[in-house]
Amino acid sequence: MNHLTEGQAPGTSADPLLNPFRIKKLEFRNRVISTSHASMLDEGGMPLERYQRYHEEKARGGLAMTMIGGSAMTSADSSWGGGQLNLSSDEIIPHLQSLARRIHQHGAAVMSQVSHLGRRATAYAGNWLPAVAPSRIRETRNRNFPKEMDEADIRRIVRDYASAAVRCREGGLDGVETVTGGHLIGQFLSPRTNKRTDAYGGSVENRARFGLMVHEAIRKAVGDDMIVGIRFAIDEGTDEGSDFDDCLELARLFEREGHVDFFNCIYGRMDTDLVLAEHNMPGMFQRSAPFLSQVANFRKETRLPLLHAAGIRDVATARHAIRENIVDLIGMTRAHIADPDIVNKILRGEEERIRPCVGATYCLYKKVNCIHNPVSGRETTLSSTIDRAASLKRVVVVGGGPAGLEAARVSAERGHLVILFEAGAKLGGQILVAASATERRDLLGIVDWRVNELERLGVDVRLNTYADADTVLAEGPDVIVVATGGVPDMEWLEGAELCDSVWDLLTGTVSSKDDILIYDGTGRQAAPSCALQLARQGKSVSLATPDDAVAVEMPYPEKASFRKRISELGIHTMVDVRLTKVARQGNGLTAIFRNELTDTETTFAASQVVIENGTIPAEEIYQDLRSRSANDGVSAAFLVNGNQNDFAEERKMRGKFNLYRIGDAISSRDIYSSIYDAYRLCAEV
Repeated sequence: MNHLTEGQAPGTSADPLLNPFRIKKLEFRNRVISTSHASMLDEGGMPLERYQRYHEEKARGGLAMTMIGGSAMTSADSSWGGGQLNLSSDEIIPHLQSLARRIHQHGAAVMSQVSHLGRRATAYAGNWLPAVAPSRIRETRNRNFPKEMDEADIRRIVRDYASAAVRCREGGLDGVETVTGGHLIGQFLSPRTNKRTDAYGGSVENRARFGLMVHEAIRKAVGDDMIVGIRFAIDEGTDEGSDFDDCLELARLFEREGHVDFFNCIYGRMDTDLVLAEHNMPGMFQRSAPFLSQVANFRKETRLPLLHAAGIRDVATARHAIRENIVDLIGMTRAHIADPDIVNKILRGEEERIRPCVGATYCLYKKVNCIHNPVSGRETTLSSTIDRAASLKRVVVVGGGPAGLEAARVSAERGHLVILFEAGAKLGGQILVAASATERRDLLGIVDWRVNELERLGVDVRLNTYADADTVLAEGPDVIVVATGGVPDMEWLEGAELCDSVWDLLTGTVSSKDDILIYDGTGRQAAPSCALQLARQGKSVSLATPDDAVAVEMPYPEKASFRKRISELGIHTMVDVRLTKVARQGNGLTAIFRNELTDTETTFAASQVVIENGTIPAEEIYQDLRSRSANDGVSAAFLVNGNQNDFAEERKMRGKFNLYRIGDAISSRDIYSSIYDAYRLCAEV
């Protein structure tokens, strides 16, 4: 069967991404979708204003379909404790109707995931019900010992699936999808989690029985017109589970039964943070679109339309997947968190202006905040449309890191005349340091996109210019934004003069020795990145932290992936130890630690000690300008309340300009905080 021919609706485009597609009576206006994910924007399991606005933004941006309800619960015992849509109650129907109207008015379709978590549910929150599963096998990640399901449980949950699907239909949605993978249907399908000896275990047919019953019940409940799909693991990626051939046999059973309209192909397991990061939701350690070849093989052996979303970060890759007939609809889920306007920009001939997904997985850490799109998840308080200012000003931005770049971009979009001073030879600030690490090089997309935008907007960028107060004031500014970032914080440590910073080692400013101790006082990416880089160069590396584990202040995909590679490279780790002093000892150094739990003192010898403890604000110019500003440089309340006119009288008396500082020029935080500071400030200036 030729999927492209069978499913394609009338009207074609030279761009395969823009061609329409049809499944049954449902026509998709193009091939780009956003798949189901847990946005954590619900309120008590209901998709209210924040939830609806988040998905409406994508529909307005031109995609064909947005899928809601990541892990939406069909049953009272399918809760992981919050952050899921609750499809087990009719209460949700009017909210779905409102959401559907919003999505449809922009020409997009909307479906929901309907699922039971099985052993992935929690027994210690929500309704405090025991988790249930095919067999009594605990999941490592969600840590519950489930009850083995009996016939009554099976009949009840099959009915619950059907009822949830009916609520979606009554809510005006265009379709639903179930989930295999690590969810309940997948737990029945996999020999790793199904050890039953009755009619639901053993053979492929028996393991498929529960899932087939679910889909038969859904189809009978919603009729033939509603689209019903299955998010289907095409390979569990482990010897103990279902391999490709086993999954293919299972898929053919679902096709033969005739109750499924599409496969949404996923790869691997989801029962640990590591496999989530490197299988289901590939993070920064994975290449782009890592499973397209496996999906292509699945395509050759099946006949239903295929969807796929896993690390499809850019339009070129998405276009390739459609052009080569690997899939019919391509999921760019995290890419739409970065830029919900992807399709519209393609249609306008502005593909180069698409804000890139850089694979940082920040959206999985602070749901659903993109590391460099501050509007995502904040659609009710921030607008993606930057309005032209009623009164145009001269805005001077000091510092060309992420905060300064965003401040300049947004100010220029407002129509202001913007000058950006950067002391270095390149824009990017601390991102340039971070991107020196192999795993984090894609962060440069944050910089490159903004540099291109500044060029388009005509911002006056002055590199290699160390701006002091006189330099800035000579421009006659109405607004000064200090985004000077920070410098490595070493002042707290006795013997700091004997040490180097992680920045020094990552950028190659200082040569590495053969025996290195890295101290990580933050739990963020910088120190582990440095440790991996040095270990790969053949150095002997030890990594110490006062935290109870390495990499604690990271998105869970990165945390697991860093720890895996630290273990693979044999990097020695020490936890619960706080560095108090570094001293010379012979030709080397001695680091003195105090244990966080016992208060005992230990020493560790190394040839080189490297420190990461965040940054100290580079605030000299801010302090020099503060007393001459109209607002005394006070900006915290403004960032929250937008009270830009509070200082009108003071301006008349004290000075002609308002002064603000943002990002690490205030305190050591992260990329997202810096960009968010800049956006919410400058969108109101």
